[in-house]
Amino acid sequence: MEIDVLIEGGDWPGDSLEDLAERAVAAALDELGLEPDQFAVSLLACDDARIAGLNAEFRGKPAPTNVLSWPSEERAATTPGEMPHLPAPHPVGPPLELGDIALAYETCAREAAEAGKAFDDHVTHLLVHGLLHLLGFDHETGPDADLMEGLETRILARLGVSDPY
Repeated sequence: MEIDVLIEGGDWPGDSLEDLAERAVAAALDELGLEPDQFAVSLLACDDARIAGLNAEFRGKPAPTNVLSWPSEERAATTPGEMPHLPAPHPVGPPLELGDIALAYETCAREAAEAGKAFDDHVTHLLVHGLLHLLGFDHETGPDADLMEGLETRILARLGVSDPY
């Protein structure tokens, strides 16, 4: 598994963020029956100002958010609540790029504190959440949200993180 981490702003702890990302991505891929070594993800660790700019540019919402994701291709299911079209990389060759995830330090820290959660647990949840978006999962409809949240809960349980919902 390749995870390219770029720390651009915020007080992100470099080594522990890379470790969190590797664990979260591997657990999510494994839960879905995908071989982690066959995939690559890029992670931008930034501050609220940077993510607010990205949120404005890509979503038309000029405000900070906790996580954004950009899948390398459309994988969404055609029917709400169904599994998306999971990638099937060739077993030989370079890892398949799933896309990019961005996390905002200040928003993540504030949300963790407000919810009484450990910062690392909250970031792990957001990494899993972002990766599932790269794989075509969404929470726009009730059935889609149920599917995605159920997966998040199971993946986080594998990692010893309590149910975020």
